[in-house]
Amino acid sequence: QVQLVESGGGLVQVGGSLRLSCAASGRSFSIYRMGWFRQAPGKERVFVASISSSGGSTYYADSVKGRFTISRDNAKNMVQLQMNSLKPEDTAVYYCAARRIPTTALIPDDYNYWGQGTQVTVSS
Repeated sequence: QVQLVESGGGLVQVGGSLRLSCAASGRSFSIYRMGWFRQAPGKERVFVASISSSGGSTYYADSVKGRFTISRDNAKNMVQLQMNSLKPEDTAVYYCAARRIPTTALIPDDYNYWGQGTQVTVSS
């Protein structure tokens, strides 16, 4: 079991950067694949990025490739999302999620635990 708490959201200008953090509590954080999703008002929650339990494998949505970087520090029970070159379309609530099964997963139903979300707003 794991509890997740996101932080680091805020208001930034187009082209700016922001780093989101997800702090995990509970045992066995290091065995979970971790993911970031985002959801804009009135839209479905969509995949952003994921990272394997060891940190050796990452996967990104096409919309964020080259701009976002996911990382994790298992010793600190933390996963981060570095977001650069932000665009207005990146505006959303960002959620951290954990998956028990170690295979790559791209939809919300594949993840078992969720944080409360943190708002990211990119102004034009």
